[in-house]
Amino acid sequence: MSVTIDWTDILIRLLFTAGASALIGINRGEHGRAAGLRTVMLVSLAAAISMIQANLLMNTPGKKSDSFIVLDLMRFPLGILSGMGFIGAGAILRKGKLIVGVTTAATLWFVTVMGLCFGGGQIGLGVAAMGTALFVLWGLERFDELLVRDRRMVLIVTTTADGPSDTEIREQLRVAPLKVVSYAWTTTAETNARQ
Repeated sequence: MSVTIDWTDILIRLLFTAGASALIGINRGEHGRAAGLRTVMLVSLAAAISMIQANLLMNTPGKKSDSFIVLDLMRFPLGILSGMGFIGAGAILRKGKLIVGVTTAATLWFVTVMGLCFGGGQIGLGVAAMGTALFVLWGLERFDELLVRDRRMVLIVTTTADGPSDTEIREQLRVAPLKVVSYAWTTTAETNARQ
């Protein structure tokens, strides 16, 4: 990789970044995720631009050797990558016992790294990263659906006083393909309903 880059190199890096991130963004968008096409493309392009800028600054003379300030260009993309960790953390939400957004956060972090590869001129590594991401997001989707998972939920049954008894409800839950961890019931005095 040459330290000096020209506009042709910059254009190639940005085009590869845009194309690769668009393919990943389409996958996220078609599944209705928060980070869809535009978000994924912007994140990846921002990372690529930070690496291009670091490459452009490579020829900038640093401070003299006895100075306490040294030009460390790798701090720039490292800061971008660290910042994406915070944005990714914000994409993860907890709704009761359900946690959503983990794949979205991982995708944002991944396209950041992919953008750094393209922006740094490692086109082959960036293409390999894109292929890997597409395989994980599209190729493993069907396999992921086949995996057996434990699912946790809260089931609330509301009946009237003349509805099924607690014993009948417990029996129906016992024969269902469920594992009941806890069971409780309350009676509402005003309506005489059981829950």
